[in-house]
Amino acid sequence: RAMATSLLRVCPPGELLRPLAVPERLLLGPGPSNVPRRIRAAGARQLLGHMHPEVLQVMDEIKAGIQYAFQTHNRLTLALSGSGHCAMEAALLNLLERGDTVLVAINGIWGQRAAEIAGRLGANVCELLKPPGKYFTPQDIEQGLVQHKPLVLFITHGESSTGVLQPLEGLGELCHRHGCLLLVDAVASLGGAPIFMDQQAEIDVLYSGSQKVLNAPPGSAPISFSERARAPGSDTGPTAACCARGCSTWGWSSLWRRRWVQGRPTTPTIPIPTTPTTREWGQREDTALSSWRCAWAAFDAREKSPRSVMLSPGAVLGSPVAVGLKKARLPTITTVRVPEGYSWKDITAFLMDEHGLEIAGGLGPTVGKVLRIGLMGCNSTGDNVERVLGALRDALQRCPRSRL
Repeated sequence: RAMATSLLRVCPPGELLRPLAVPERLLLGPGPSNVPRRIRAAGARQLLGHMHPEVLQVMDEIKAGIQYAFQTHNRLTLALSGSGHCAMEAALLNLLERGDTVLVAINGIWGQRAAEIAGRLGANVCELLKPPGKYFTPQDIEQGLVQHKPLVLFITHGESSTGVLQPLEGLGELCHRHGCLLLVDAVASLGGAPIFMDQQAEIDVLYSGSQKVLNAPPGSAPISFSERARAPGSDTGPTAACCARGCSTWGWSSLWRRRWVQGRPTTPTIPIPTTPTTREWGQREDTALSSWRCAWAAFDAREKSPRSVMLSPGAVLGSPVAVGLKKARLPTITTVRVPEGYSWKDITAFLMDEHGLEIAGGLGPTVGKVLRIGLMGCNSTGDNVERVLGALRDALQRCPRSRL
């Protein structure tokens, strides 16, 4: 032991000798959100092997929960081990080959990110542009479909960088009429705004993330593929063959389909990715909570929800909300213009330091222009609304203000 110690050239870090300390904070930014006790407790349960029957049963339950949350009967429905970014990349990897044309609707950073990923895959990326705070009409979409004749249309349901909620009704039927698949990002909206994958919009690929409205720890990405997206050909024309043809990466290849859809191969010649089982415990509890918390019929009473009170920051700050049209406002994230004369950094730092509360500044096209305030899942309470409004009033009184 002495000899081994004498060979060490890097000393053990002293900070690791101290116990882990994590502060209590109220997360009212664009994500992650606070995690309920039941889900936190699930992550502390004992580890099991990823091919144990108990784990496979939990996977089946997670799949059923995602199908409920998405309102879909798609067989290829699963939870990827990764963030919403991973789901975006997995969807594009499996839908596109080099030279395929993809039309990306861009009104914020997530459309920009999808265009960047598709470009790296060698796809022919065509952009449909709207300024921040605006959404796409069916006429805008159809014009792009006619002009570019894409294989895939990417659109963001809840654009968290700008606070826009994109209407989806009829877009799937419109895309299919033009031989195109509809790919939707619902990372910031699932569970906080109505989305019905099969009936509402005939969506072909839908994905989300665990850490926002679903109130689970980051690192799990629910995703679902329609039969149209999976087939190597269809009556609408595309030949996407999602997960049925070779992918350019191993991680998001057909191995995931084998694990979640085609049964559980036991032969040692087919290695199956080792999934983070303790994270799946939390994902399972999250889908269980969502089954009653995210009652879809309740969205008809949206104006009675504490989320509607989030229009109040504009009055408190003396600044308008960044999304003018009421029906286009994302209910999970409110974007308010930074009050004149104030720095967004001063306001967010003050709320963190003095109130133990997180909100965020802008992202992408809204950097320096807006404050983003999130109310998601278990955080969507009247008490939390009053807490953040009180903290904002305090910030206006105590943060420095430019005289210019």
